[in-house]
Amino acid sequence: EKFKTLKNEGNDFVKKGKYEEAINKYSECMKLNTKEYTIYTNRALCYLKLFKYEEAKQDCDHVLQIEDSNIKAFYRRALAHKGLQVRKAEHGMY
Repeated sequence: EKFKTLKNEGNDFVKKGKYEEAINKYSECMKLNTKEYTIYTNRALCYLKLFKYEEAKQDCDHVLQIEDSNIKAFYRRALAHKGLQVRKAEHGMY
């Protein structure tokens, strides 16, 4: 029950564009239940919005290790990879 409340609060923060707050709520959810994969893909979305590509990639990797057909995790991991590539190019690192 507490899990559901935290998840809904996180989702509300996302709708308001408050991604840091949403990340905190989703992280709290993970302490209660690590088997709920939507929390990881939701948190990955927040990380992407904050340009935290490595963190987003890690959350997606975690989901895909367990559920290798999760479309959201694949898509968001691809966005994270793209962000990391752009960042490398901007800094002249190849």
